[in-house]
Amino acid sequence: MSDRMNKRTIRKAVPQDVAMIMRLVEEARGIMRSCGNMDQWTNGYPSRDVIEEDIRNGHCYLCVDQGGEVVASFAFIPGPEPTYKEIYEGAWLDEKPYHVVHRLASTRASHGVFDDVMDYCMAVAGNLRIDTHRDNVIMRHVIERYGFGYCGIIYLLNGDERLAYQKSSE
Repeated sequence: MSDRMNKRTIRKAVPQDVAMIMRLVEEARGIMRSCGNMDQWTNGYPSRDVIEEDIRNGHCYLCVDQGGEVVASFAFIPGPEPTYKEIYEGAWLDEKPYHVVHRLASTRASHGVFDDVMDYCMAVAGNLRIDTHRDNVIMRHVIERYGFGYCGIIYLLNGDERLAYQKSSE
């Protein structure tokens, strides 16, 4: 685990966190746009309803720094993920049980938060899958830097393409 984990903790989100999570989503959307990623998280996605459903299902988590400030939110969901059933131009590393990380949103100033989130998720699940938009150069960089292997292309329910990755502790 990274040294940063000592400075940040992970906790489940509660309904009272929704407004703050939506602010994180807006900040993350702005970061994407400033880096040329104009086509991810459009048309109000992820919506308040999506975040509230993540919380109801026990899948929404927050990353909190030492001072108590929430610096990131993410969905951490046990598989199988329906959109991962078919993968194109590649293959998953294995078909063992896995968890998925979706909707990671962080503040602009929260450097290293991806590693903290992934350290937590790997400690819990040990086999992770994640996807991102082709134009999300920041996310692609941190996913690959953390050691995820590129597996191929998946398509969301609305038909949008995503690049898919997997990392296993085995």
